[in-house]
Amino acid sequence: MMRALYSGVSGLKTHQTKMDVIGNNIANVNTAGFKSSSTVFSEIMYQNLSGASGATATKGGVNAKQVGLGVSMSSTSVNISSPGAPQTTGDGWDLRITGDSFFIVNNGTENLFTKAGAFYVDGAGYLSTKGTGYNVMGWQVDPTTGDIRKDVVSRLPIMTAQNQTSNPEATTESFCSGVLDANNTQVNSDAGYTMNLNFYDALGYKYSAKFAVKTVNADTKTYTVELSDILDSNNHSILQDYLAADPNNTMTNVFGEPTTVDRSYNLSADFTYRNNTFYDADGNALTYDADNMKYVADATGKEYAVSSMFGVSEAQVQEYFDPATTVTANGDSAVFGYTETVYGYTLDYNEGQPNAGAFNFIGQEGVESVMLKMSALGTQFQNINMDFTESKNLDNGGQNTIELKKGMVDSPEQGTGRRLGALIGLQVQEDGRIFASYDNGNTELLGQIAVAIFANPSGLEKVGDNCYRTTLNSGEFDGIGRDITADNGKMTSGVLEMSNVDLATEFTEMITTQRGFQANSRIITTSDTLLEELVNLKR
Repeated sequence: MMRALYSGVSGLKTHQTKMDVIGNNIANVNTAGFKSSSTVFSEIMYQNLSGASGATATKGGVNAKQVGLGVSMSSTSVNISSPGAPQTTGDGWDLRITGDSFFIVNNGTENLFTKAGAFYVDGAGYLSTKGTGYNVMGWQVDPTTGDIRKDVVSRLPIMTAQNQTSNPEATTESFCSGVLDANNTQVNSDAGYTMNLNFYDALGYKYSAKFAVKTVNADTKTYTVELSDILDSNNHSILQDYLAADPNNTMTNVFGEPTTVDRSYNLSADFTYRNNTFYDADGNALTYDADNMKYVADATGKEYAVSSMFGVSEAQVQEYFDPATTVTANGDSAVFGYTETVYGYTLDYNEGQPNAGAFNFIGQEGVESVMLKMSALGTQFQNINMDFTESKNLDNGGQNTIELKKGMVDSPEQGTGRRLGALIGLQVQEDGRIFASYDNGNTELLGQIAVAIFANPSGLEKVGDNCYRTTLNSGEFDGIGRDITADNGKMTSGVLEMSNVDLATEFTEMITTQRGFQANSRIITTSDTLLEELVNLKR
C-alpha cells in the first residue's frame, strides 16, 4: 500500500510537470519564433519480490516478481524542425529564417541563438533585437575587396556615421551616341552644334564640358569635335582660369594636339566679284574699310559688313579676313577661305561600311575614342575617356540627336561619377546581405547576417527571451557561422516566423494530462482507504 501511495505521488508530480510544459506552450502561442516543447515519461524503478528461475528437467521456469515504484519525467523535447507560420509585418527589419538555421545574437557576454527575427537599429547604429537589445552578429565588409569577409562574427554597423553618406566619385568614362545630320543648320554654322558632357570631380562637384561639332566636308562626312569651354556649377569657366594662370599652358594639355582645318564660305548671291572687285546688287563697286570690317559702295556710300556678305562671324573676319590673301575668285562670285587651328579631333564617318553612316575613326585612322585630360586642371579631376563608336551620320530630317553621356556603352553605370550621397534606404537580401541606398544612385554593401546550424538543434538549451545556448549534446558553434544559402535557406524581409504551437494538440494533451492527474489522485485516495481499513482492524 505504501508503494501505491508513492507511485500515485510520482504520477501527480510528472503530470503536473507535463501540465506546466503545456501551459508554457499555450502562453507562448503568439510569441514570434517560439518552438513548442513536449514531455516524455519513463518508469522509475522496480522492486524485485523474487527473481526469475530457469526451467529444469522436471518443471518450467518462473518469471521474476517485480513491483513498479511509479513514473518520472524522462525528458522534454523541443520541436525545432517544425516551422511556424509566416506573419507579414511590413517592417523591413523583421526577418524570417528558413530551415534549421538560427540567428546569432550576443548579450554582451556570450553568443546566443534565436529564431525570432524581430530586429531594429539601436541608438548606436547597430542591428539589435527589439525585445532585449542583443546585438545581431554577422560578417563585415573587407575594405580592400569591397566584398564580405567571412571571419569571426561581430556586431553589424548599419547607421553609423560613416554609413550616412556615400563618397563621391570622379567621372572617368563617357560615350557619344545618336545621329548627326549633315543638313543640320547648326552643325554647318560658325558656332557649330553644341554638345555638353556633365561630369563630376573626385570631391563630388559638378561640371559641364562644352563641345562644338562643325562641318569640315559634308560630302566626305568629316566633322570636327572641338572643346569650347569647361564650366563649373556657377557657369564660371575653369578652363579659362587654367589658361590664364600660366601663359605657357595650352589647350593641348586638355584636349589633345591642335589640328588644322580648311574653312571656306561662298559669297552671298546679292553680291558679285569681278577682277578683284566686289559689286552690290545695284552694280556699284565696293571699297574695303579694314578698320570697320565693311565694304562701302563708291557711288552711294551704302555699307555692307563682311560677315553678312559671307555668312560668318565678326570674329572670323577680324582674325582671318584679308581681301588679298583669303578671297579667291569663283566665276562672278568669290570664296572666303582660311586655315584654322582647332583644339579638337576630326570625326570621320564612312559611307562605304556595311552599316552606312557608322563611325569610322576620330582623330586618326584606327582610333575610336579620345581622352579629355581633366587631370591637367587639378588633382581632384580624373581623365575622361570619350567613346564615339555609337554615333552615326544619317539623314534625320535635318535634326541632330547626337549627344554625350556619362558611363560606358556596355556598362552605363561604370565610370559615371557621383556626387556626395545621403542615405535614403536600407534593405536585406535573401542571403542576409545588407545594402544601403543613397540619393546619388549609389548602393553600398554594409555587411551580412550570419547564421548558425547545429547537428542536434533539439539539444540546445532554452535560456529565455526566445534564445538558446549550446550544450554538450547540441554541437558547438565555431564562432564564424555560415551563409544561409549554403543549405538552400533564405531570409525573408518584412515577415516574422510565428510560434509553432498547435492549440488543438495542446488542448488534447491537456485533457489527457488532466485525466492522468485525476487517476493518480485516485490511487492515493484508494490507498488511504485501505490503510484506514487496516487501522480499523484493532477496533
